[in-house]
Amino acid sequence: MRDVAALAGVSLKTVSRVVNRESGVSAPLERRVREAVELLGYRPNVTASSLRRADQKTQTIGLLLEDVANPFSSALYRAIEDVAVPRGTLVLAASADEDPARERELLLAFVSRRVDGLIVIPVASDQSMMLRERRLGRPLVFIDRVGAVGDADTVTADNRGGVRVAVRHLVAHGHRRIAFLGDASWIWTAAERHLGYLEAIGACGISLDPSLVFFDIRSSDAATEVVRGLLARDDAPTAIFTAQNLITIGAIRALQQLSRQHEVALVGFDDVVLADLVHPPVTVVAQDPAALGRTAAELLFGRLTGDRSPPRHIVVPTTLIPRGSGEVTTYHGQA
Repeated sequence: MRDVAALAGVSLKTVSRVVNRESGVSAPLERRVREAVELLGYRPNVTASSLRRADQKTQTIGLLLEDVANPFSSALYRAIEDVAVPRGTLVLAASADEDPARERELLLAFVSRRVDGLIVIPVASDQSMMLRERRLGRPLVFIDRVGAVGDADTVTADNRGGVRVAVRHLVAHGHRRIAFLGDASWIWTAAERHLGYLEAIGACGISLDPSLVFFDIRSSDAATEVVRGLLARDDAPTAIFTAQNLITIGAIRALQQLSRQHEVALVGFDDVVLADLVHPPVTVVAQDPAALGRTAAELLFGRLTGDRSPPRHIVVPTTLIPRGSGEVTTYHGQA
């Protein structure tokens, strides 16, 4: 920094303000400092800098996702990164894989690296560690699911409302036997989507058939087998609602394999890559992962900059996108 300051003809404080993106430096001085930085190949030591800062900030946040390889999780990550990077903050992301032990291990790793805040898709029912970190002053935002830490901000999609719209859509196209295929029953989003299904079935005056409800479908291959079994029954459903994107993919595969895609209606929760290119194109209840991630990140950075307002639970709307598969009627034609 002394070399940069000498070359640019400015003080060390001016160099510090420029490299840390602080205000108070005129445009000509900032340009001189940045030219000197580039000429000398200077790179600030962020770790050392954080040790000297009065607020002890590391300019990093921890993001704990379900599975970073899942398109929904990766879209969340990108949206959060787009908010963090302009603020000079690095996002450290990891996958919990629905494993409470792995969740705890990764949270400890984030905390040991002194991240400034956490954005978490919660897994474990015991969230005492996150509660402790929250009480120590580290901001925490739950995303996608509601956590057990009462004074943390939360951002979720309108799970129940989206499913209610999807089921009413299928009923409007003549369906009364509508199967529900869900993720692990203990996952908050899976339970919320199931409640939305039950509410819509009841509101439409349809008697619930428990044999059409399936939980704990953890892969697209498992979903394919469930759908194949369902459609082999004499009392097979005329429509299927899939409550997660990987389950939707498995259901599409089964319908295509059995050549039943024009006979059995399908609506999935969460959009699927290339959903508009299969035949018929797949009707979905689309979440907005970009809005979810952006909202969570803005809440976190608000807390990091001094927002002390009461905790908030923000619900992001979902959208039904009719493309064809959800408009298949009970008469085996397109509505």
